[in-house]
Amino acid sequence: MRALFRSLFMAAGFFACTDARLDSATDPNAKPPTACVPPGTQCPIVFRYPIGNGVSTVELRGDFAPDGWTKGVAMQVEGTFFRAEVPATDGAKVHYKFLLNGKDWVLDPANPQKETDGAGGENSITVAACNFEYCATEPPKPNPDAFDWRRAVMYFVFVDRFANGDPTNDETILGVEPPANYQGGDWAGVIQKLESGYFESLGVNALWLTVPADNPNVVGAGYDGHSYSAYHGYWASNLEAPEEHFGTLATLKDLVQKAHARGIKVLFDYAMNHVHESSTLYQAHADWFWPLSYDNHQCVCGDGCDWNDSYQQKRCWFTSYLPDWNFTNSAARAYSVGNALKWVEDTGIDGFRLDAVKHIELDWLLDLRKRIAAEVEPKSHEHFYMVGETFESGNRDLIKSYVGTDRLDGQFDFPLRAVLVEKLLRRTGTMHDLDAFLASNDTFYPGVMSTFIGNHDIVRAIHVAEDSPWDAWAAGNPWGAPPSLPKNAAPFERLGVAFAFLFTTQGVPLIYYGDEIGMPGAGDPDNRRFMQWEGLTSAQAGLRTLVEKLGKIRRDHPALWRGARSTLSVTDDTYSYAMSDGVETLYVGLNRGDVTAAVGSMPQKGRDLLTDELVEGPGVTLAPRSARIIVVNAP
Repeated sequence: MRALFRSLFMAAGFFACTDARLDSATDPNAKPPTACVPPGTQCPIVFRYPIGNGVSTVELRGDFAPDGWTKGVAMQVEGTFFRAEVPATDGAKVHYKFLLNGKDWVLDPANPQKETDGAGGENSITVAACNFEYCATEPPKPNPDAFDWRRAVMYFVFVDRFANGDPTNDETILGVEPPANYQGGDWAGVIQKLESGYFESLGVNALWLTVPADNPNVVGAGYDGHSYSAYHGYWASNLEAPEEHFGTLATLKDLVQKAHARGIKVLFDYAMNHVHESSTLYQAHADWFWPLSYDNHQCVCGDGCDWNDSYQQKRCWFTSYLPDWNFTNSAARAYSVGNALKWVEDTGIDGFRLDAVKHIELDWLLDLRKRIAAEVEPKSHEHFYMVGETFESGNRDLIKSYVGTDRLDGQFDFPLRAVLVEKLLRRTGTMHDLDAFLASNDTFYPGVMSTFIGNHDIVRAIHVAEDSPWDAWAAGNPWGAPPSLPKNAAPFERLGVAFAFLFTTQGVPLIYYGDEIGMPGAGDPDNRRFMQWEGLTSAQAGLRTLVEKLGKIRRDHPALWRGARSTLSVTDDTYSYAMSDGVETLYVGLNRGDVTAAVGSMPQKGRDLLTDELVEGPGVTLAPRSARIIVVNAP
């Protein structure tokens, strides 16, 4: 049956037919228009592939969904065709292929429309033409050049500890020791590093900045008996003003604009769980916050209330001076969501990293996503990415529950991080354990997760990779005897193997500032030392060079971020897998061990993109604590 495609590009104006759909063959049964629909209403695109020629199963793969290239849609037999349909917004361009019998990727034989996939191959394309009659306004025009968040590489800029570009805003808080005091980093410093090309050298195309809202210049008591300042940004006292230690709103807007000019997206950390007790908002609207007293005792998380109790975790205060929002109060929720939207409007950012997600009511998140979809994305013509923090090392179901089209795009994958630390850095168990975990984790979450090794709440990763590793969650002693940089190269090489995994698998890999050079540090606040810009050891420089190579390889080979992973070989200390998107296949080998080892099932001939060496398989040798990324037919 010969397919007759509708025009790929429709003229501007209103369209007819509320029951219309774009079919890979003309649909003779389309109903006449009956009523108008709101802009943004979706209609199904129908795809067909002919039965025959030994084809037993067909999957539709494409960019119609964030994970559409890897999960796909199983097509069902209907008459003489395999058939599937997916929803699309009017005018959306869809790139797609068919996967036959689980192994053969083919273009749509009935569709002559094709485009390059940017990696030497082609995809079939079609454009949704819903033929709706719109009720009031034109539908938002899709942006074919919109940023695909699956290809993001994120860098966490801890602003106060990153770079000091404007000494005039330096100020410390009397009575607070240096590790927990302001140290001078600011937005002007971030701009300087942007303009130097530092982030691009690492392959970074998304920056996560600490909370931008204003904090009080007060002393706060820590759990450890030491005094703290609000250098981290999590004690907001004025949600509508910028933090004066970091700069002005004009400087922050300039940072975002300069990042955009370099093709780099910007996310703000947004802390929606609480404010500081000095906040005029709390003083004027105490009913918008949970009372500290609960069941005849104070309700501080971990002291009177349970961090993990499904009710208490949403109303406990993090400390006795951080009032907790009560988002069951619709007025409180509306103000908070509106404030988050105001930061987007004022600065033009591209996403949020949302703090402590499990400690707020889900309605807040649902309301924010609705308003983002209605007020932000129609103007930007870009998807606004929201990634959450649910600090859980094992409860994948809880983490997953916050991910979906009406809520978060993804979360930080704490369970994966725990397994990577144990198997790659601490070397406990075997690589068989890692493979077993990945078998279920690869497709467990519906969105675009963020993968990571280090962050601001845990001991620096380099110490977990030492010959005698620290406990992965230890606080250490940042005050009396903070740890120093490891003297040997092995910890840096192990951390490099972990980065190699992050950069060659799906998800948004996160670089916590300083981890690209293996900065030392115990628990909070020692894991937040000022960024080391000079005096790198050879081991530190070698790690940064490796991360730079990994960033370039990921940028140049889309199969690493959109492809499906398949295991090739596993031993106690080695692991190899392939990443394939139907256009290109890359072969990755990891050796966590301290002796030279080989990985199997590699290509007969290829080039190692990390070393530029020609290698021959199927058994490929890896040096101790190293990785290979092999591509066939590389120039």
